[in-house]
Amino acid sequence: QVQVVESGGGWVQDGGSLRLSCTTSGLTKYNYATGWFRQAPGKESEFVAVSRWSGANKYYGNAVRGRFTISRDHAKETVYLQMRNVRPDDTAVYYCAVNMSGRGSGPFDYWGQGTQVTVSS
Repeated sequence: QVQVVESGGGWVQDGGSLRLSCTTSGLTKYNYATGWFRQAPGKESEFVAVSRWSGANKYYGNAVRGRFTISRDHAKETVYLQMRNVRPDDTAVYYCAVNMSGRGSGPFDYWGQGTQVTVSS
């Protein structure tokens, strides 16, 4: 059974930092890509970042490039999203998702429940 679990959300002040974690299980035989998406109230889902299996190929959404960093620890089956210099418009529910093709593009196959990030000004 595949599980995708996010953690690390919470409150952070404008300009602060926060690290989100995404731990997967049931996928040890596969070379999958892992991405982060977010959805703010009243807005559509937005791509944040994605890392291919090797970790060498990483892509970021325009709104977060230069401030957020995605990384992965294969031994822990965990992908991190380091958020720096956050802004109030980063407030959203952040979702982790797995792309079984490994390319990080196209449909994502498994999703977590999401973790709330709130940036206070």
